[in-house]
Amino acid sequence: MKHRVLVVEDNQPNRELLCDWLEAEGFEPLGTDNLEQAYAAFKNRPPDAVLLDVQLGAEDGLSLATWIRREPELRHTPVIAVTAHAMVTDQERVIQTGCNACVSKPVDFKLLRKHLQQWLSVASVLRKQTPAAK
Repeated sequence: MKHRVLVVEDNQPNRELLCDWLEAEGFEPLGTDNLEQAYAAFKNRPPDAVLLDVQLGAEDGLSLATWIRREPELRHTPVIAVTAHAMVTDQERVIQTGCNACVSKPVDFKLLRKHLQQWLSVASVLRKQTPAAK
C-alpha cells in the first residue's frame, strides 16, 4: 500500500514538482495550496506524512504542525518542513513547532527521501506502541 503524503505548498510549480517526485518515488501525493484545504484533507482521510511550506502567503504553515501534534490520533504523523528559510534559527523554530525535519529550497531530494523514509518508519513503530485514542 502506498503512503499518502499531503503537500501543503502555495507555489504551484513547487507543489507540482513535489507531487511529481513523490509519485515517481511510489507515494500517493495530495497537493493543497492553503491551510483550509490541508485541514479538510485531514478530516477526509488523514495522510501518512506531510510536506509543509512554512510560509503560505500570509498564513503561517507551522500552525498546521502544531495542530497535528495536539491531536492524539494524528500526533505521530511525520511533518517535514520545506522552506526557503535556511537560517539555523529558522530551522530551530520549525522543529520547536512540531516538525520532524526541515529541508531547504531548492529541495535536496536525496535528503527529503531519507527524512520521509526515516520518519514514516518511526511513525509506524509509535502507532503500534500507542493505544488508540478513545
